[in-house]
Amino acid sequence: MNKEENLIVLFDGVCNLCNSTVQFIIKNDPSGKFKFAALQSETGQQFSRRLNLPTDQFGTFILIKNNKPHLRSSGALLVLKELGGIYLLLYIFIIIPRPIRDYFYTIIARNRYKWFGRRNECMVPSPELRSRFLS
Repeated sequence: MNKEENLIVLFDGVCNLCNSTVQFIIKNDPSGKFKFAALQSETGQQFSRRLNLPTDQFGTFILIKNNKPHLRSSGALLVLKELGGIYLLLYIFIIIPRPIRDYFYTIIARNRYKWFGRRNECMVPSPELRSRFLS
């Protein structure tokens, strides 16, 4: 995959679960093919507008691959597939119909602040990780 074909993850920048997910992806993506933007950021808002997605809803995980958005459980499973290795095995859950997968995803998304907490502001990446975040 060349640099122009990076995968972009849009996430809720104040959600502790979402930030932990971003850290997990970074840790397991040493080649750096994933790039990130908080949905609340100007970059996240620009992607949302360009893809005709709501700009005021931050409760979904979005993977943009080949300029196509993959939302909720489908986006999360595609991330695991792209990470490869042992995580590729979890992609088997794609066989579960999307409405069923997204039902459980939505329960977690609705309760993410209560269960995992939230930050007062979006995560600020360290200098060594700054290149992984779009601004």
